[in-house]
Amino acid sequence: MTRILVVDDEPTLLSTMQFNLGREGYDVLTATNGEGALAAAREALPDLIILDLMLPGMHGFEICRVLRRETSVPILILTAKSDEIDKVVALELGADDYITKPFSMKELIARVRARLRRAEESPPLDPAEVLSAGSIVVDLNRREATRNGDRLELKRREFELLVLLMRARGRVLTREEMLRTVWGYEPFGETRTVDVHIGRLRRKIEDDPQQPAHIITMRGIGYAFNG
Repeated sequence: MTRILVVDDEPTLLSTMQFNLGREGYDVLTATNGEGALAAAREALPDLIILDLMLPGMHGFEICRVLRRETSVPILILTAKSDEIDKVVALELGADDYITKPFSMKELIARVRARLRRAEESPPLDPAEVLSAGSIVVDLNRREATRNGDRLELKRREFELLVLLMRARGRVLTREEMLRTVWGYEPFGETRTVDVHIGRLRRKIEDDPQQPAHIITMRGIGYAFNG
């Protein structure tokens, strides 16, 4: 049975999530603070963690940082709708996705299913394929990207975004299309995850991330790769 750890200090919301996820057939564990969350994660080895940022004691950011050092388990962050900076920081620390409060149980379950499905799937990459654009070379067999011969330290989503963009060079990809392809879920009107990862990718492949030569923003639409 797929195991999910839910971390939140709001009793009503915690019990609601536990009930609805349990009804979907998941084995649901709960914690109400950071120490309990880390202990449960280390002992139970959940398949996915739902983590609220605002917790007593240890903040969700620190919990996320520690978890990401220890495991690659998908982390779904819960955050207030107005806290845009929290979403960005959480993604920078290694969270896989976020959902804003208030949210429906239907959306939560859809996000959970997508994250679990994505964790099980292998990226649809042709291992014999090598992509290149100027000084950037991506070797899909070795799952490695280099720039001017130096290896780029890309996280999984950054690597898959780069492959997607380079394969579609010259064509505009919408944020929604990128979410579906790389993250494997419907956007539900939120596409900030893509922008954050594009920003991180630009800092690693562009000479000047503020004036990118490769990953071009198409305002109001998405991104295109030039090269």
